[in-house]
Amino acid sequence: MKLKTLVLSAAFTASLGLLFNSCSQNGGDKKTDGKKTAAGAKSDSAQTEAADTLSVKKSNYPPIDKKLYDSLMKFNAHGDTTGRWPVKNTPYPIGGAILPFKRVVAYYGNLYSKKMGILGELPPNEMLAKLKGEVKHWEKADPKTPVQPALHYIAVVAQGDGGKDGKFRYRMPFKQIDSVLVLAKKAHAIVFLDVQVALSNIRAELPLLEKYLEMPQVHFGMDPEFSMKDGTHPGKKIGTYDADDINYVSDYLTKIVKKNGLPPKILVVHRFTKKMVTNYKNIKLHPEVQLVMNMDGWGEPDLKTGTYRYFINQEPVQFTGFKLFYKNDIKKAPHHMLTPEEVLSRYKPYPIYIQYQ
Repeated sequence: MKLKTLVLSAAFTASLGLLFNSCSQNGGDKKTDGKKTAAGAKSDSAQTEAADTLSVKKSNYPPIDKKLYDSLMKFNAHGDTTGRWPVKNTPYPIGGAILPFKRVVAYYGNLYSKKMGILGELPPNEMLAKLKGEVKHWEKADPKTPVQPALHYIAVVAQGDGGKDGKFRYRMPFKQIDSVLVLAKKAHAIVFLDVQVALSNIRAELPLLEKYLEMPQVHFGMDPEFSMKDGTHPGKKIGTYDADDINYVSDYLTKIVKKNGLPPKILVVHRFTKKMVTNYKNIKLHPEVQLVMNMDGWGEPDLKTGTYRYFINQEPVQFTGFKLFYKNDIKKAPHHMLTPEEVLSRYKPYPIYIQYQ
């Protein structure tokens, strides 16, 4: 198993975000390369539709069916015999929980860049149509599990330029986040806001997105790869988060859920090496937050399988995710991106969150 190859490959893939590197830290409306892509321009024009999307009303959510929840958790363990799955002594979620009642299938990227993922690579309507096709494919591969489409948007991007504050990250303008919400509404999709902190930190970046996280349909992602705690510039090495960082985010989201009467938030943590997440046993779980450890590496199928086995399966937290790359997964022989059927046949537990880049 050439595990190291996958680890390095994944680092360079995510570092494509650093090509987004000329952006200045002063003017949130300023594009990283000085121009807007066609997709970005079109999506910004959608602001005329944004009003009711941004004022989604809260409602009462009935308690979950605990018997059904337990049954689905056992099903998703996929016959695991190690005793790790389903994870023991985890809290039942409050009402309105998405997992494990649905599988989330997400498109990842940024509207300003065609190199950071499928979300920004295609014109919006074409992208949404392609996402719809993937949703149908997953529903066919696993008829037992309904699919919830999602847009996973990089709201804070690690970059090669330090910016005025020297933090090497660029915060996306709120109007672009609003555009993603409009697109998501068209697809009946939920939204993830993803953060690459670079030389900043999660405690500085998360609160700036609170007005969006107060919306029932908005969830959160944190990327350890670009959390450069030792001051190294992003892209030079793989970063890290500790359980303490994850607990900070989980606690913060829990407070938002309680304060606003929301359904549980899904928290996605990307991972493809051991050191990206330290002290995983100290991660605390809450009924208000559903935590997904997402296998974020690219490479040929056997390499991805090794990464999932060593860093996701063997360090259980709550739920698992799996990332598929339309381009990078096919770079090496056998030049094949895993199909939904293959993902479901290969992995224990079943990934309940699927991300396409």
